[in-house]
Amino acid sequence: MRPHTTRFTTARRTRRAGRARGWAVALLTGALLLTTVQATPAVPGPTAAPARSTAPGKNPGRAWVGTWATTPTAVPASDTTVFENQTIRQTVHTSVGGDKVRIRLSNEFGDRPLVIGEARVARRAHGTSTTRVDPRTDRALTFGGRASVTVPAGAPVLSDPVSLKVPAGSDLVISIHLPERTPGSTVHAFAFQHNHVAAGNVTAETDIEPTATFDRWYFLTGVSVSADRPSKAPTSAVVVLGDSITDGSDTEVNANHRWPDFLARRLRSAPGPHAQGVLNQGVSGNRLLHDPNPPAGSDAEAYAAYFGPSALRRFDRDVSAQPGVEHVIVLLGVNDLGHPGTTAPASEKVTARDIIDAHRQLIARAHERGLKIHGGTILPFENDTLGFHSEENEAARQAVNRWIRTSGEFDGVIDFDKALRDPADPGRLNPRYDSGDHLHPNDAGAEAMANAVPLGLLR
Repeated sequence: MRPHTTRFTTARRTRRAGRARGWAVALLTGALLLTTVQATPAVPGPTAAPARSTAPGKNPGRAWVGTWATTPTAVPASDTTVFENQTIRQTVHTSVGGDKVRIRLSNEFGDRPLVIGEARVARRAHGTSTTRVDPRTDRALTFGGRASVTVPAGAPVLSDPVSLKVPAGSDLVISIHLPERTPGSTVHAFAFQHNHVAAGNVTAETDIEPTATFDRWYFLTGVSVSADRPSKAPTSAVVVLGDSITDGSDTEVNANHRWPDFLARRLRSAPGPHAQGVLNQGVSGNRLLHDPNPPAGSDAEAYAAYFGPSALRRFDRDVSAQPGVEHVIVLLGVNDLGHPGTTAPASEKVTARDIIDAHRQLIARAHERGLKIHGGTILPFENDTLGFHSEENEAARQAVNRWIRTSGEFDGVIDFDKALRDPADPGRLNPRYDSGDHLHPNDAGAEAMANAVPLGLLR
C-alpha cells in the first residue's frame, strides 16, 4: 500500500483528508520543521549492555512479555530529519499490564552510534494532552546502571527494568534526550499517534512546549512488562504481522483504533486468567516477498523505504524475538499483488503460488520456534484508488484465500475477507467498513476485523 502523508504540525491534527499522488512530498518535510538547536558536546555513555534478569528458578512466576511494539524501518535519502539537543516525547498504548517495565530502543538503521543522554518513562496524565505526564509515575531509565547509553550502529538496546505499575490499556510516555546531532534514521513513519519534540533536555518535565508534532515513532520499538503471577496463569503475547491495514491506516489519530488495539480490548474483557499482550508489527506498504525497491525516477523513491524489509526478512526480529510470544497472526499479501507496476518494478510481480509458498515459510519458521500461527484472508479491494485491482490480482487473491481457508497448514484461520466484504458485491469492501479508498478499513472496519478473530485460537 502507498503511505499516508506523515504530517509535522504544531497544532492538533484532525482526520486525514483524501490522497493525492503527491502525498509523498509531505514525508520529506521533517527536516524542515524539526527545529535544530545547538548542543553542548556530550560525553557518550557506555556501550549498550544487557540488563540483569531474574535468575532461573528464583521467581518462576515472573516473566517478561511485550505490551507494545512497532516495526522500525530505514528512511529514504530525501528524509534529512536531524535532532540535536532535543527531547523526543512519544506515547504508546499498552495491551497487558505489569508492575515492572523496560523499554527497547533501536539504532538498527543508523550508520553511526546513537547517543541517548537521558531517558524516562511515565504514565500519561489524565486528559487530552499528549505532552503531559503524571509526575507521580515518572521513572528514570538506566542502561547497565547508567543514565546515558551509546547504542552501536545497527543495534538495539534494552533498558534495565524499572518498578512502575502499568495498567493494561493505558498510555505510557517515553521521553529521550538526544544531546548530539542525530539523524532520524530509525523510524516507524506511520504511528497514527501524536508525538512531540522539544528543545533541550526536558525529559523530567511534567509538561513540555513542543517545537514540532508528528505521527512517527523514532528509535522506540518495544515496551515489555512483568508481574508476579500464579504459575497457572502465565502471560503471553500475540504478534500481528501485517501491512498498513494492521498498522492502522485511515483510523482516527490518537484513538488507538487499529484492529490489533480492538483485539487487545477483547482479550482483556474475555473471561479467564491468561493475560495476553498484543504486539502490532504492521508496517504500511510491507510485502511478504520483497524489500522496498522503487523504480528509478518514480515518486516512490521518496517514501518506499518506510515500507520496511519483507516479512520473510523481518520475521525473526519482529516475531520470534518478541518477549512472551506464543501466537502469530499473519495478514499480508495485498501489497505483493498491488505494488509491482505501481511502487515497485513490474518484474517483481508474484503469483498466488509465490504468496502461498511465502506463507508456508512463515508457518515453518513459527513452528520451529514452538509458536502457533494463524492465517488471515486478504481483504477485497475492487475499484481501489491505488491501482492495485485487476482481474488477475483478484484471481490470485481468491486462490490465496482458498488455500488459507482449506489447506489446514495454519494452526487457525481468521476470515477477514468474509467479515468485511460487501454481501452484495464480494469483490469489494462493505461500504460501512470502507475508509473511502476501497482498500483500507475505517474505524468500524478495524473493530469488525478484531471481532472476526476467534479468541479460542489464542487460548
